[in-house]
Formats: sequence, C-alpha cells, structure tokens
Amino acid sequence: MTAGIDTPDRRGRTGLDRHGRDLTGNPQVRITDVEVLSCDWYVLRKTTFDYRHSDGHWSREQRETYDRGDGATILLYDADRGTVLLTRQFRLPAYVNGHPDGMLVETAAGLLDGDSPEEAIRREAAEETGHTVGVPEPVFAVYMSPGSVTERLHFFAAPYGPGTATAEGGGVAAEGEDIAVMELPFTEALDRVRSGEIADAKTVMLLQWAALDGPFAVRVPPTAATTG
Repeated sequence: MTAGIDTPDRRGRTGLDRHGRDLTGNPQVRITDVEVLSCDWYVLRKTTFDYRHSDGHWSREQRETYDRGDGATILLYDADRGTVLLTRQFRLPAYVNGHPDGMLVETAAGLLDGDSPEEAIRREAAEETGHTVGVPEPVFAVYMSPGSVTERLHFFAAPYGPGTATAEGGGVAAEGEDIAVMELPFTEALDRVRSGEIADAKTVMLLQWAALDGPFAVRVPPTAATTG
C-alpha cells in the first residue's frame, strides 16, 4: 500500500498516479504510465508517454512534473499617488540559485487552495499586505514554467488606499511567513526591474502590464483621419 495512491497521504489524497491518464485532447500524445515520485506536500510525478512527431514517427518520452496547484497574484496600485504596494520575503530556491540574499520583492501571491482565483487573491492580499480589496481586475492567466511545473497563475490588479487598509499584513506567522510590505513609486519599481533588483517574474509581468495597458499607461489619442 502506497500513500497518495492506495492510502491517503498526509493531505488526505489518493489516486495521485491517475493524473493525466485520461487526457484525450491531443491525438499526438498517448500517456502510458504515471509514477508518483513524491507527495510529501506537493506532488512530483514521472510521466511516460508516446509522442507523434511532425514527420509522423512515434517516440517514447518521459517527463517529471511538479504539481503544487494553481495560484494567483495581484498588483495593488494607487494611480493618483503613482505608487504600487509590493512585498519582500525570503525565497530559498532563489537564494540557492544565485540571488544575493534570497529576499525577493514581489506582488502579493498565493495558491488557490480550493478557492476561486478571485477569492484566493483577495485572501492573499489581505494576509500579506493588510489591504482588503474589492473586485480585482483580471489581467491574464499564464503557465509560468511549463517545461516542468503544472501551475497556472492568475494575474489581477486592484487599487488600494487608506480605505482598503484593514490590518497590518505580513503574512500568516503560523505558516512561517515573515513578509515586509513595501510601497514604491511606480517609476522606481520600473527602475528596479531594469537594474535587476526586482527579479521575480510575476512582478515584472504585472509592472510591465501596468506601464503598457494598466493604470500607468500613457494614453495616446487616436490620430485624426485625413482625407486626400
């Protein structure tokens, strides 16, 4: 009997080796086996599948996928004051892969944990920044590292101000979170992207969206039509 397959793992899950076996959306892919390598908290699988290449021949392939569930992130902004509200916290994977101290500047984010993306990001924004936002604006949803991680991240934006501040923020101490809240001028946040000080992908993407299409975009009026 194997935890996560025949018997519940510590999160109560079974049948983790069935994930992906019933997919039929791509006739060029035939999944033949799914092996659970780890399910301590998140799930690491090795999937074997047959793949038909563009020239028609089939090959047997194997990939490892890391399944931590889907997530959501949000850019909190004050368009009148020209500021954004970000967080700063320690990220071990970044620290062991070249980041000087592992302290990453980020937009508030978290896993869905069974909630809808909108519900989850309102929860995470309140826990991390102390601001309770209204209905957040959906921006886009993307796969952040599709070569190995299954997570799809839902991006949102919402205004903040004195009226949305309902707590201190800082994360959930019982979950080991120790999060600092940072308010930055939007122009400074962009400068930190250019310098590499802000190196978190979701944060870079939301800041660039804000500059191109979001609350800090320069609106160019349409050119008047001319007649010959």
